[in-house]
Amino acid sequence: MSTFTVPVVLMHPEHRDRSVEANLLVDTGSSYILLPPDVVSGLGLATPYERRAMLASGERVTYRIGEVRIQVGDEACTTIFLAGPPGCRALLGAVVLEQLALAADPRTGRLIPGPPALL
Repeated sequence: MSTFTVPVVLMHPEHRDRSVEANLLVDTGSSYILLPPDVVSGLGLATPYERRAMLASGERVTYRIGEVRIQVGDEACTTIFLAGPPGCRALLGAVVLEQLALAADPRTGRLIPGPPALL
């Protein structure tokens, strides 16, 4: 399977004038967005809670979590992110793809409209 990045705008959920453009690696094996510490601090994002997670390697880790507003194309939503360790790659996980009704097309390296959400 190929990997690809997508351009997004990340915003503070309450102070949307605090924003940054970024390229996130689409990772449908991840649940949430993973953000490097410099992005988290640059936007002034709060990380009031912790969440345990398992990496693809099987290693168990604990990351701080918070909320971020993300815009992908014309669609936007507020979602949970994990504050990753220094040097980590910014990832776009499956939860936000579901929230925005998008799907990854690995053949074209693009996000495409996904199936309608189940209610």
